Amino acid sequence: MKFLKSFYIQPLFFYTGIGIVLLFALSYFIPLLFNIAQLSILVLVLLFILDVLIVFIGKQNIEAKRILPDKFSNGDANKVEISIKNNHKFVAHLEIIDEIPEQFQVRDFKLTRKIHPRKQQNVTYNLTPKSRGEYHFGVLNIYVQSPIQLVARRYMLDKNAMVPTYPSFKQLKKFELLNINKNAMDYGLKKVRRLGHTMEFEQIKDYVLGDDLRTINWKATAKRNQLMVNQFQDEKSQPVYSIIDKGRIMKMPFNGLSLLDYAINASLVLSNIILKKQDKAGLFSFSKRIDNMVVAQRRSGQMQLILEALYNVDTDYFESDFGRLYANIKRHVTHRSLLLMYTNFETLDGLNRQLPYLKAIAKNHMLVVIFFKNTEIDKLIKAKAETVQQIYDKVIAEKFDFEKRLIINELKKFGIHSILTTPERLTVDTINKYLEIKSRGLL
Repeated sequence: MKFLKSFYIQPLFFYTGIGIVLLFALSYFIPLLFNIAQLSILVLVLLFILDVLIVFIGKQNIEAKRILPDKFSNGDANKVEISIKNNHKFVAHLEIIDEIPEQFQVRDFKLTRKIHPRKQQNVTYNLTPKSRGEYHFGVLNIYVQSPIQLVARRYMLDKNAMVPTYPSFKQLKKFELLNINKNAMDYGLKKVRRLGHTMEFEQIKDYVLGDDLRTINWKATAKRNQLMVNQFQDEKSQPVYSIIDKGRIMKMPFNGLSLLDYAINASLVLSNIILKKQDKAGLFSFSKRIDNMVVAQRRSGQMQLILEALYNVDTDYFESDFGRLYANIKRHVTHRSLLLMYTNFETLDGLNRQLPYLKAIAKNHMLVVIFFKNTEIDKLIKAKAETVQQIYDKVIAEKFDFEKRLIINELKKFGIHSILTTPERLTVDTINKYLEIKSRGLL
């Protein structure tokens, strides 16, 4: 029974059989072909039996294992490697069908390779997950053929592997040191001119050419009889919270990822930058209730806490309760903090319903509201209108785009900072805003 489950006749056998049948048909008109057709049947049967013996003698002539990473990075290409060893004494023709997780909805996955006898070969392919969670692999199926290629033997190996998919930790390496890297501009990060001085005093030092004359310490200068200047440093240990709206407005997809997942990926990268800047990074999400809260701290395991919290962000996309958010911030965030809120407003009316809560939050904290451009509307605006219907659609699209700009102005009236960005530029624009606030000493 096991033999039958692993036994597969290949198309070459049927094609050859069809050719022999045609020879028999032609032999009705050309008698000489009848003997050739009979001989062809005999050769085909002998080759078939020989091929079966070659392929099926031995128990484990093919060894293979799937090499998976500890976790996948959401929205990024992740490498999956298959290590295959051919213990046969002939060149093995392999057809590899890996049962990849159902989330990818790939029904035609197939790889073909040739491996020389007693050799090992690694086969790699990439998977790009579009959602967080557990990804379960099925059976690794390998179909082996000899050089005759009339039959194939199926090996079922490396069953039931699971890999969790976390927020995009691969972006951490890309953005980690960009604030001091000379190539940071290539990623879209801006150099922000420092305005004035921060209030955190560091030391008094000797004046050197190029020091700001406004920082001269006249008392120390008189005492030492030489010019002395005050030196300041960036203020550190300031609490910075990423607040992620996981309500229905964040369900909108863009290139396969939801706005929620873009916000989660950006929060992970920004939290790493915050800790590198010696500030305290924190996090929580909200919709009908407050979840996944990580208190802003600067400690060795903080990034791991944030990563696990972001991995566990789950939602049914309910209507977001900004009133509950305000009450939670009032109760738990007692020190003045920088709050980076990832949400989305499509209309001015939508903002006005939540504006009283945003104003109340901004009284005690520096609030930055981050919301998204609708890229489909941008395409519609840029497209050329040729019919009356297209003109109507374009006018409506321009109205929605104008409302986004009105939202920025409305927030600015009440001292609330804002970022209007596309999902693909969310991480860069958020980092730029944080670095700008730090450089200007606004917090």
